[in-house]
Amino acid sequence: MKTRPNTSYTETPIRVAILIDGGYFIKRYNAMYNKSGKKTALTIANDLYTISHSHVGKNNYLYRIFYYDCVPFAKKIHNPVSNKCIDFSKTEEAIRRSELINELKKKRKVALRLGNIKESKRWLFYDNTMRKLLKKEISLDDINADDVYYELRQKGIDMKIGVDIASLSLKGFVDKIVLISGDSDFVPAAKLARREGIDFVLDPMHCEHIENDLYEHIDGLKSIPLYHQKDAKKK
Repeated sequence: MKTRPNTSYTETPIRVAILIDGGYFIKRYNAMYNKSGKKTALTIANDLYTISHSHVGKNNYLYRIFYYDCVPFAKKIHNPVSNKCIDFSKTEEAIRRSELINELKKKRKVALRLGNIKESKRWLFYDNTMRKLLKKEISLDDINADDVYYELRQKGIDMKIGVDIASLSLKGFVDKIVLISGDSDFVPAAKLARREGIDFVLDPMHCEHIENDLYEHIDGLKSIPLYHQKDAKKK
């Protein structure tokens, strides 16, 4: 009686690129895992690395982690209410962002894509303050230095993400792209990637309010919980 030879099937590893919108990542990370704001840049970088590798899986291949952010704003500006000079390079946010960027530089397979901050050269009221003013719950005499902010906007980040998605897809460097973001500005790039046969997955980091355009032009939606958060719940 003949016996069939032992055969095994080995699935071909897929190449995965992780693209992370830094501004979005920090916002969601702080809301979920860093409400106290006391986590170090090293811890945040390690958690980012954990999330990225969880998307890749054990049997696949990490092509690269692309991290997009802006160099922290570093000018000195006078607050129009208090007339005190604010050194933006010494604010907690600027220091944390700089430290995180430095930690990510040390990580293997991480590529930094840094844009610049564009200033509108104007101060604005926070939404809550503006609502109170419009409802006449407060007057201009009640305004203090914490009720206003200097308007700053990221410059070049969306373009860099879109260019990398197109380049990775058209040159066939990867089989799968995971985008950690929640912005529909990337829809045209996502459509291009899918036309080129790329599996395009969105990780909104458990955000429930995803723009409808994104649902239509992705192949999957997956958020990765951090391992220590799950362990904490079990305890």
